[in-house]
Amino acid sequence: MDTIQKVTLHICGTDYVVTTDEAPGYMQELGAQLDARIRNVMNSNERTSLVMATVMTALMMADEAKKATQTADNLRKQLKSFFDDNNRSRSETESLRREVAQLKREKEDLERKLAAR
Repeated sequence: MDTIQKVTLHICGTDYVVTTDEAPGYMQELGAQLDARIRNVMNSNERTSLVMATVMTALMMADEAKKATQTADNLRKQLKSFFDDNNRSRSETESLRREVAQLKREKEDLERKLAAR
C-alpha cells in the first residue's frame, strides 16, 4: 500500500496516532498485540510500571526479531547451498548424458564394423 495515512492505536490506556503506509487493519493488529504483551508483563508482577513493562516488551520483541532474522539468514544460506548442489547435479547429469550418447555412438560404430567383417 503506497498511501500514507494516520492510524490511531490504543495501547495500555493511551491513544497513539501513527503515520504509516501500512494497512490500518494491520497496524491495529500490531497495536493490539503490543497492548496484550505489555499488559501480560505488567500482570506478571504488580510492581512493574508501564515504562518498565514497555521496555521489557521491547527487549523481548527485539530478541524475537533478531532471532527471526538469524533464522531467515540461515534458511537463505541453506537454500543457496541446495540450489548450488542442484545446479552441480544438473551439470553432472548433462555431462553424463553426453558421455552416454558418445558411448552409444561408439558402440554402434563397433557393432557396424563387427557386422561388416
